[in-house]
Parts: sequence; C-alpha cells; structure tokens
Amino acid sequence: MKPARSRAALFGAVLTTLSALLAGAVPAAAAPEAAVCNKYCDARDPALSPQERIPVTATVSSRTIALHIDDTDAMGWGSIDNGGEGDHVWLDRSMDGGRTWASGSKLGETAVPAGGRGWRTQMYNVDDWNTQGVGALRACGQPAGGSAIACTPWARTTWNAGSRSTAAATALMMSYDRGTKLFGGNGWWTAANALTAVVDNIRITGMGSYRYAIADTYEKNINAQGGQFRNEYLDDTGWWGLAWIAAYDLTGESRYLDTARADADHMFANWNGTCGGGVRWNTDGNYKNAITNELFLRLTAALHNRIPGDTVYLERARNEWDWFRQSGMINGDRMINDGLDGNCANNGQPTWTYNQGVVLGALTELHRATGDAGLLTTARGLADASTVRLQTDGVLREPGEGDGCSGDGPSFKGAYVRGLGVLDRELSDHPYAAALTRWADSAYTRDRNALDQYGPHWNGGGGSTDYGCQQSALDLLNAATG
Repeated sequence: MKPARSRAALFGAVLTTLSALLAGAVPAAAAPEAAVCNKYCDARDPALSPQERIPVTATVSSRTIALHIDDTDAMGWGSIDNGGEGDHVWLDRSMDGGRTWASGSKLGETAVPAGGRGWRTQMYNVDDWNTQGVGALRACGQPAGGSAIACTPWARTTWNAGSRSTAAATALMMSYDRGTKLFGGNGWWTAANALTAVVDNIRITGMGSYRYAIADTYEKNINAQGGQFRNEYLDDTGWWGLAWIAAYDLTGESRYLDTARADADHMFANWNGTCGGGVRWNTDGNYKNAITNELFLRLTAALHNRIPGDTVYLERARNEWDWFRQSGMINGDRMINDGLDGNCANNGQPTWTYNQGVVLGALTELHRATGDAGLLTTARGLADASTVRLQTDGVLREPGEGDGCSGDGPSFKGAYVRGLGVLDRELSDHPYAAALTRWADSAYTRDRNALDQYGPHWNGGGGSTDYGCQQSALDLLNAATG
C-alpha cells in the first residue's frame, strides 16, 4: 500500500513544522533527519489523526513514555505523561528493524511546556515509500534535569501487516539491504532463502508490496561471484536456482527460468564418480553431502515440470534420486545425516532440519514429473520420522539449537517447514497441517516481539532476532496458511 504524496501534503507539512517551531514544540536547535513524505509529510499535527493505537510504552522516574500509532495514515508520535515542565520526548526511526537509527536526530524533540505534566511530538512517517524504506518507530523520553533516558520497544503500523504472515514478511523486509539488494547486507545462500520466503508470501497472500525485491535482487547480483548466481559451493547455487523457480512461478518472466537452468547445469557439471555419483559440495573437493543433492533433485525435477518437452532434466532428476536413496545418507531411523565420509559411508553427522525438509519438496516435484505414487509414500515415511524426532516440547527444534539468529543455522528450520508444507499440500489428507499450525501458533504467541520479529525458539525463551530466524518464521507461517 503506497499512496502517492501530494503537493498539498508537502506544503501543509511545511506550514505545520513552521507553526511548531514558532510554538516551541520543536526546538530550533534540533537537527532532524531528512523529512519523509508518503501520504502525508513528517511533522503532521497528531490532532489530525483519525485514530490512534498505543502498541508499546516505557517508564522512567514515574513518567510514562508512549508510542502512538495512526494506522490509517501510517504515522506515529510520542508522548510523555505524569511528568513536569522541561521533560523531553522524541521519536527514533529505524529502517533496519531497530538495529540502527539516526542517533543524533531526535525526531520531533520537544519539551513539556510551563505548567504542564505531559506533552507529545508531531507525527512522523514509519516507512519511506520513496526509497523502499520499511521502518519502525520508538518513543523516548528524558526527565528535566536528569540523565536517565527511557525508550519504548520498536513498533510500526499495520500497513503491509494485515495478517500474521504479511506482518512477518514486513519485518523480514526490514533486513533487506537497499544497497546490496541482499538480506542482511551480504548474506548469500541465506538471502536466497529469505527471498524465496517473501516470494512465497506474495503468492499465498496476494500482498505484492515487496514484489520489487525480486527484480532488484536479480538485476543487482546477476553478475556477482560466478555470474547467474553460481559460485564454487553447489548448495549455494541450488538455493538460488530454487529462488528463481519461485520467482518464475510468480511472475512468468523467462529470465528467472533461464537462470535456474544455468544453476542446475552448473551443479550437473560437478556431478562425478566419487561414491558412485552425486553432486559434490564444492568445486575444490569431492565431499558428497545431503543438502546439495537434495537441492539438485528438486531443481531438476522443477525444471522438467516447467519446460515443455524436457527430457534432460527429468533424466538427471531420476538419476539423482536413484543415487541418493542408495547412498547411505538415509539412516535406519529414516533420518538424513549430513553426508558421506571418505569411505563413502554415512558420516553420522547431525540430522539438520533442512536435510529432512528439502527432500520432501524434491520428492513431491519428482512425483509431479513422473506420477510415481511411491515417491509420495517415501516422502511421507521420511516426514513421519522427522516430525516426531525433531520436536521438543511440541515444536520443531534444530539439533543443538542456540539463541542466536545470525549465521547459517537459523535458516535451516525454514527450509524444513517449506518442504513439509509442499508435501502436505500434495497429500489429500494433509497429515502435517495440524503440526504446522501448532508450531505457528506457538511461535506467534511465545516467540514474537512488538515489531513482529521472531526469535530462534518457537516455544519461547531467550534469543536474539535477525533475518535468519525471521525467514524461518515466515516460512512456517506461509506453510501453515498456504
């Protein structure tokens, strides 16, 4: 939802700001960041708001600091109450989910006037639609004559956040770097997963506000690394290939399908005879691991299903599954370990969630390509095992799950539920829908903050937030509703 600003809005905002300056509401000494103009411009009078909501508060020295949100106009303002003359209140605005903000720019900073006990700032925009800025606000206050400062948690309007999953997508887009056009600034394979989660959300919900990220990511990075989203790590290449399959399905643009083909061909060029076949993990060695080959299986089957008359990718997909199912990576508990050791035997390394999930989507794609019902039976057996063995306290948990949200691991659970959701939709009795819904309800209730950011543990507890955990949560909400 991105209404165009008007000349009248811009002119009105200038008048409002001048009036505020003359009235002493915005001290002339303040150095605010550049004004943002959306439906209205920054520094709009809160009296003009048609409604208000207070999502978050804070206290300091008996004062109450509150963030007020106008969901109709996508703006907010701050207030301080139960204080006295000279108490200060202002807003901070962040365009990266509260990680950074213009610390020297206290938006609308103002002081309680003589004889008063409370005061409020002007209204400021949460987002900057003209620069693709997905924002958040917080209100801060400081009692007169004191050094203590308190700020509310970050929050935002309900724009582009009308449901659980769209709110999670919006929070994820706060991590989309407008310079690199990647999530987290320089994430690579994890950025491919984050983009896939956003694309899936657009398809499922119909909210196209972040559709621009598809073309922006593609055009900015098409010539990065090895070009066409290829590099020396074949699993990285596979993640990007599947991201462009998702983009093609949504947009119908052939360039995305062409890149997915280039990625699959690059992976096939690294299929060799070590351990009897399979795609190696990277171009500098011969390690055969599960995730690379599961990605190759899904990508080649998906290409066959989208290229009329194809036989090449179907043959590659069949050969991949024939090799994979006999490779030894699927253990006696129907769980998939990380890969094969130097003797081409199961290396016994952890059964990461993504190794259990990508194969489910891959077998579903291959079933669509071949009509072989046995593939769904196999997938169901694998899913039955993993949904039981990977649950702790009723929710999915990564082996060795930590409290952090950066690095590779936090993206794994998202890939798992994405694959599980694909399989569940293919099966007529939808056997995993209840588990997906239960996990989603738990994460929404126990592992979410006021900005709709999610942590690493879907049943609550300590932990940080970052785009890896957010992508996984969005994948979960997509799977539970899609």
